[in-house]
Amino acid sequence: MAKQDYYEILGVSKSASDDEIKSAFRKLAKKYHPDLHPGDKEAEAKFKDVNEAYEVLSSPDKRAKYDQFGHAAFDPTMGGGGFSDAGFGGFSDIFETMFGGFGFGGSARTRSGPVQGNDLRYNLSITFEEAAFGVNKEILVPREESCKTCSGSGAKPGTEPVKCTACGGSGQVRMQQNTVFGSFSTVRTCDVCSGSGKIVKETCPDCRGRGRVSKTKRLSVNIPAGIDNGQSINLRGEGEAGYRGGPAGDLYVTISVKPHKLFKRKGYDLLLDMSIPFTSAALGGEIKVPTLSGSLKYTIPAGTQPGTVFRLREQGIKRLNSDSKGDLYVTIHIEVPKRLNEEQKDLLNKLAQSLGERASEAKPGRKGFFCR
Repeated sequence: MAKQDYYEILGVSKSASDDEIKSAFRKLAKKYHPDLHPGDKEAEAKFKDVNEAYEVLSSPDKRAKYDQFGHAAFDPTMGGGGFSDAGFGGFSDIFETMFGGFGFGGSARTRSGPVQGNDLRYNLSITFEEAAFGVNKEILVPREESCKTCSGSGAKPGTEPVKCTACGGSGQVRMQQNTVFGSFSTVRTCDVCSGSGKIVKETCPDCRGRGRVSKTKRLSVNIPAGIDNGQSINLRGEGEAGYRGGPAGDLYVTISVKPHKLFKRKGYDLLLDMSIPFTSAALGGEIKVPTLSGSLKYTIPAGTQPGTVFRLREQGIKRLNSDSKGDLYVTIHIEVPKRLNEEQKDLLNKLAQSLGERASEAKPGRKGFFCR
C-alpha cells in the first residue's frame, strides 16, 4: 500500500514554513501520544506516521530530497537509510527535546526515575435505595503492591541493585545510524535493564526480583446519597504501586445501580406510574402515594383525567453535596373494571343516562366521562 504524503500527515501545505511544520507536529504528537491511548493500535500507528513525517520535513536536507524524490529518497532498496520502528524510541529524542515528556503514570518503559503506578477500576453494584440514601460498602481489590521484603527494589535483603553497564544507568541506549543522506540517532529502551537503569544480581525471594507482589486489599467505600448509575468514586493512592519508588495510582469505583420495581430516576427527580379506581378519579379524594421513605397521603381533585401528573416536592433523590432533594412526579392511570355483575352494570347504565349518554355511544371529539 502506498505511503501517505508527509505533508498530508501533518496537515500542512508544501510551502509551509519551519514554524508551521513544528506547530503541526507538536499538536498531533500530543494528540496521538501512546501514553494518552494505551493499547490503541490506531493511535500508535498515527503517532509513528507523525514522527516519521516530522523527522523528514524538519530537516532542510531531507525535506529537499523528499520534495524531489518522494518516499523513494528514504527507501533502503533504493540506497536510502529507511526508518527504524524502535517502539517510538527512534523519535523520542526529538519528542523529549520539544515537550520534555508527558509524565503520565503507568508507563515505565522509557523512564529510569520514579513513575506513578497504574490506576484501577472496580465495578460496584448497589440497590436503588442505597444510591438514594447512601451506604458504606466493603470491597476486595486485587492489585500489585510494593514488596515489603525488599522495599520494592527487587533485590535480596542486604544487597542493592547495581547500575546497568549497558546504558550507564540511564535506562536508554542511543544508536547512531549512517545513511547515504547523512546520519541520525535513535534512542531505545535498554534491553538489559528494561529501562530501569539498574540490574538486580541477587533477587528477593518473595517477589523474585519484580519489586512487586500480587495482593488483595480490603477497602471501605463510602457511597454518598444521591449518586447515580455510571458515576465513579476516586480513592486516591489505592491503585497499583508505583515503579522505582513512584506514587501509587488511584482506584476508581464505578457505581452500577439496580432498577427499582416502582420508581424511575431522572436526574434527582423520581417518576412513578400509579393506578387508581375510576371512582376515585371521578369523585376525587385522598390516596396513598408510595415514596422511598414510605407512603404519603395526597388529595386528588374530582374529575382527575388519565395521564394527569402530580408533583410532590422534595420527595425525590437527595442532591450530592446538598441538603435539598428532587421532586416526585406521579402519573395517574385509571383502573377500569373488567368484570361487572348485573347490579353494577345497571348502576353504570343509570349513571350514563343521567349524564345524557348511552353505554354504547361514542362520539369523536366529545369529552369523556371524567371531564364532567
